[in-house]
Amino acid sequence: MPTARSVPRRPRPPRDGRIAGQVVPHSLRPVELRDELMELGDLFRAYQQRTEPNLAFLAGLHARKATAFTTWSAITDDPHLRREARRAEQAAQTARLQHQQRTHCTDSGEPAVNPVLAGAALWEHARTAVEYCAGHCPLPGPETRLVVVMLTLRTAHTGTGNLVGQDLTGLGLSDPGGVVEQLAGCGWLSLPGSVESLLESRPENPTPVTIPSLLPNGEGPGPFRFGRTTRSKLSGWAQKTVTDKNLRKTKATAAARLLALILATRSSLEGRLGPSGEGLALEMLLPQTAIPTGELPGLLDQLTAADWLANSTVSSTRVTGRLTERALPFTCPLP
Repeated sequence: MPTARSVPRRPRPPRDGRIAGQVVPHSLRPVELRDELMELGDLFRAYQQRTEPNLAFLAGLHARKATAFTTWSAITDDPHLRREARRAEQAAQTARLQHQQRTHCTDSGEPAVNPVLAGAALWEHARTAVEYCAGHCPLPGPETRLVVVMLTLRTAHTGTGNLVGQDLTGLGLSDPGGVVEQLAGCGWLSLPGSVESLLESRPENPTPVTIPSLLPNGEGPGPFRFGRTTRSKLSGWAQKTVTDKNLRKTKATAAARLLALILATRSSLEGRLGPSGEGLALEMLLPQTAIPTGELPGLLDQLTAADWLANSTVSSTRVTGRLTERALPFTCPLP
């Protein structure tokens, strides 16, 4: 019998890749981009099978993905790919931050900064409290705004708290008694005695104060979602920030100290202003600080003199710069 002829196998078509729910077509060019996307898809799927996390490795994967998706979106002009690239950048930063929190080291292996507030949850609570004060300050001006922030954090849990004179006289206010009188006069603050007795009170005999708008009313939780322990940490962070030794030594004004506090909540992990170091929009910064536009350059100069800020510039739309190593422990990095 004649032997049967073997039928040659048809070559398989090149496979398409997949990453983040996206199909990577084999026809995508350049080939290097296609290969990178396919390899990343395989690496992400392999990472999901790990039994132990490797956050440094994961941060690197997300960073590579952000670069690849940015190039892919530029080739295809696909807005969805651009959004995915931005999400990958944020995921890389988050994973890198989590790795540093676990190991207490930076990417270079150097010891990380020991923060006053440790953890993204506390950082977000700090931003929430500062933003709340910006929207609920009863009177204009940066000095009043600073006192409102400090007293809100002192009383946020129950609407009541204890103060001593140094809590107010150490803030660089031009007239501490006048600011307290104005807040008490408009009903925002309630005192058991005179303003003079509050300013003269000492730690062994503090003055109990009340902020009526923060008192529980039985209709649900107050404006904040954190407990007593978190409130104490946030209050301590704010007090340490605005009474920093260099700010006191250079006699920084209350407006400059308020600006220092706001900038500490609006920087990147490396201390650059803005979530990615691109700076802060004036339309956001000025309402939060209650600072007139013309006074901002002078206040930035005060923070530079106090070794709090470096390389700051102000344009018609934003302020850029970075916080110094001295200020980094007080920061609440943006996600």
